[in-house]
Amino acid sequence: MSTAKPDPRPAPEIVLLDPPFWDAYDPRFPDSDGKPMADSTIQYRWMVTIAENLEELFEDRLDVLVACDLLWYFDQTNPKKCIAPDVFVAFGRPKAHRHSYKEWIEGHAPEVVFEIHSPSNTARRMREKQEIYDERGVEEYYYYDPETGRFQGWLRGEGGLESIEAVDSWTSPRLGVTFEPHPGKEALVIRRPNGEAFQHVQDIMRDRRVALRAAKIQRRRRREAERRADLEHERAQTERRLREEADHLTRAERQRAETERQRAETERLAREEADAVARAERERADRLAAKLRELGIDPE
Repeated sequence: MSTAKPDPRPAPEIVLLDPPFWDAYDPRFPDSDGKPMADSTIQYRWMVTIAENLEELFEDRLDVLVACDLLWYFDQTNPKKCIAPDVFVAFGRPKAHRHSYKEWIEGHAPEVVFEIHSPSNTARRMREKQEIYDERGVEEYYYYDPETGRFQGWLRGEGGLESIEAVDSWTSPRLGVTFEPHPGKEALVIRRPNGEAFQHVQDIMRDRRVALRAAKIQRRRRREAERRADLEHERAQTERRLREEADHLTRAERQRAETERQRAETERLAREEADAVARAERERADRLAAKLRELGIDPE
């Protein structure tokens, strides 16, 4: 546990400026201390991972500022009094471009700070950082060593920043995220309030590539399905036309056969009628010949 040390000097007057002044560059307070952002790729990876995931977590909150390796000045009279936390979160501060975080302009210190272990983080330097965070009123401070899996947390209490004893499955009061440290390299799991774990940027990009490939495959399958549906529709249309043509031919054949039957019937009736006329004519001739014979006349 660390307790805040009293500052014998009077606190500088806090001057709140309007938003247009946030981005005004002041050469007295440069935006770089000349030091590298990270001492190793693993430190950089965790810095970006925590910052990007927190940024996404609070993307709908316009009054939450998430910063990564941004210089934080806390003494308006002394530019040397500054620190660059690996990640910090300031509530009640708008998302806006800043060259640095000037406490007398912002109105208060960031509420949550993260530090990722690096070779330059000696035990003495980490104590100095913790003392600064404690003195400035940081509410939550978290330290993680990805090489060993060591994770520590401090929460502001009556005596300042106090060590969190039960850090396993600890939920940040300010952030709402839960920490699940485990022994082993890069074993820390940080979960959102919905239980979803923070993802490293490389994992997000990998998942995005997988999603893009899956979407591409899905689009190709959809196009193939559409082509198959079009072919099936064309086949059905062709079969329908063939059936209609076959039906038409069948009806034409039936009509032709019916016409032929009617013609044959007409011819038969005409023959029968001709035969009947011929018989009637023969019978009439026979009766006439018989009459003539009766009269003694030879019909020949």
